[in-house]
Amino acid sequence: MSQDRPEAMMPSIDVDTLVNCPEWQEAMPEAQEVCRQAVTAACHIAGSDLACSEVSVVLTDDDDIRKLNSAYRGKDEATNVLAFPAMTASERPLPHQPRLLGDVVVAFETTATEAANAGKRLRDHLSHLVVHGTLHLLGFNHLSDHEAERMEHLEATALATLNIADPYGLGTRESLDHE
Repeated sequence: MSQDRPEAMMPSIDVDTLVNCPEWQEAMPEAQEVCRQAVTAACHIAGSDLACSEVSVVLTDDDDIRKLNSAYRGKDEATNVLAFPAMTASERPLPHQPRLLGDVVVAFETTATEAANAGKRLRDHLSHLVVHGTLHLLGFNHLSDHEAERMEHLEATALATLNIADPYGLGTRESLDHE
């Protein structure tokens, strides 16, 4: 493996991807591998000690994510990505147990529409959303301008390791209506 690939530089992280929306599989048969690479890149760039960690990625549809967004954020609308941390950054798993980071959930219709409207490949936009969600699992946020700038920098750096252009390259924030 090349030394500039994120997976060559960090401990193993288990990424379990559930595709429960057939449109994902039809549009992007390689979606599970794309998700694995995006989670790995985000974890590497964040510099976390993630040996024996686990992340779940759920590729779903707008209806399912709308229900989650309503139940957990009080917003009865579809969104592109949601992140559900399993534990706080200060919590540690029991000895000899994996560290469960949490779940990243991505909606097909919203993600595909955003990618098409921005002239991006679906693969690249999915990678961005999974990187973004993974950073949330690792404790990063964008509630202040400083936090948002830090998160955008980490996202762009992680995506660069995957040969994906900086989504913030023009100096404007991409619309990521997410958690």
